[in-house]
Amino acid sequence: MRLTEVLRGVDIMGRYGSMNIDIQDVVYDSRKVTPGCVFICITGFKVDGHEYIKAAISRGAVAAIIEKDVEAEGITIIKVSNTRKVMPLIGSNFYQHPTNRLKLIGITGTNGKTTTTYLIKSILEQAHKKTSIIGTISIKIGNEEVASSRTTPESIDLQQLFREMLDKDMEYTVMEVSSHALDLGRVDHCSFRISIFSNLTQDHLDYHKNFDNYREAKKKLFYKTTHANIINIDDVHGKLIAEDIKLLKVPLITYGIDNDADIMAKNIEIDSKSIKFTLVTPQYSIDLQNKTPGRFSVYNCLAAAATAYVEGIDRNIIKEGLMNINNVPGRSEVVNIDKPYTVIIDYAHSPDSLENILSSIRQYTEGRVITVFGCGGDREKEKRPIMGEVAGRLSDYCVITSDNPRSEEPESIIKQVEQGIRNTNCDYICIENRKDAIKYALTIARQKDVVLLAGKGHETYQVLKDSTVHFDEREIISELIREEV
Repeated sequence: MRLTEVLRGVDIMGRYGSMNIDIQDVVYDSRKVTPGCVFICITGFKVDGHEYIKAAISRGAVAAIIEKDVEAEGITIIKVSNTRKVMPLIGSNFYQHPTNRLKLIGITGTNGKTTTTYLIKSILEQAHKKTSIIGTISIKIGNEEVASSRTTPESIDLQQLFREMLDKDMEYTVMEVSSHALDLGRVDHCSFRISIFSNLTQDHLDYHKNFDNYREAKKKLFYKTTHANIINIDDVHGKLIAEDIKLLKVPLITYGIDNDADIMAKNIEIDSKSIKFTLVTPQYSIDLQNKTPGRFSVYNCLAAAATAYVEGIDRNIIKEGLMNINNVPGRSEVVNIDKPYTVIIDYAHSPDSLENILSSIRQYTEGRVITVFGCGGDREKEKRPIMGEVAGRLSDYCVITSDNPRSEEPESIIKQVEQGIRNTNCDYICIENRKDAIKYALTIARQKDVVLLAGKGHETYQVLKDSTVHFDEREIISELIREEV
């Protein structure tokens, strides 16, 4: 592709060198530069790409997009006001606007995004639609799995994925859209067929500073939609977003349990193994079932069913898709062990998500609820005592431990969690080493107890001060069980 085509629509402030050159690739990481590519110099939070332009030239870059003046010879230089803002357009141009042909479904919200993507994928595949996923756990192109390092990839990587999905004849892509991705423009120049809002609770406020900014970042998704916006109006922030976007030409579909909505759940039954409810739509009602217990699970199923309803998928296919889905890794995941107690792994790492999973477990547990949890380092300190209060209020016993402490001292994080749990009547112990904490919880577990390991979920690593180490809770449980804990 010619450089002029790659830069179509880009507001160029200045240039040096020829625009009439062939471009083989577009990258923003100098380590990925190959001969014939364009290197986009991004000013990041920690690294400035302008400092690596000579390295990019040495690896064969033929053009560079800059926002700061640089010293460079032998390549074409294009200056723009903000390289990060133009990168999504450049990526879309280079990969020939793949989302104009791919049916892209985006889900944003604090909780439920991952599970909802899997539910939608299950329904679409039940309807024989070739479907891919982009999200926190992984990227799946059909049945082919690719590791995922962030909830929403960078804009260039996204456009490359979309092109690959089209080339492999995918009809749909269902993706999680993070507030960071929306705020940083990673999904600019993506055309979403359907956009979904699940909920907004305390998380990422270290970045957004307050709920208004957090909500405004999420709301950006619903101005990128072509077919339908689907909003949970039981959530107070969902109501505000629905009110703000109701005059858009794109149809607004609401869902909920407590408030009158277009798509509703009635006659809800929750037990230790499943949820059952009646799906009520403007055209029909049908009884549905899903294997993940909890009120939060009803909301996830509603969002998925609403999406399928908008797409005109038969009600019985929706029923089969919701009923036959396998467990989503790290989301209310029951570990297969031959013990008289139950162990559940869940990604809950915010006050609301922890309350959701514990409230669900509390409903059906005949014995005690033992919760092993911690809080991540270098993240919102304000939520740590709140997490402690939630765990203490809804558990019979807590083991406070490390999550991903990152650069902070684990002991300091634990003490902040303790401030919240002290306000409850829950007995607890602090064990800094997470493996030792799990061992202790399994040691004290008795018949009919449930041990919840909260925070890590699908993650198979732990981020420490100076390193990232392998840490798979499933493997650890198996090892401890073999040692007859």
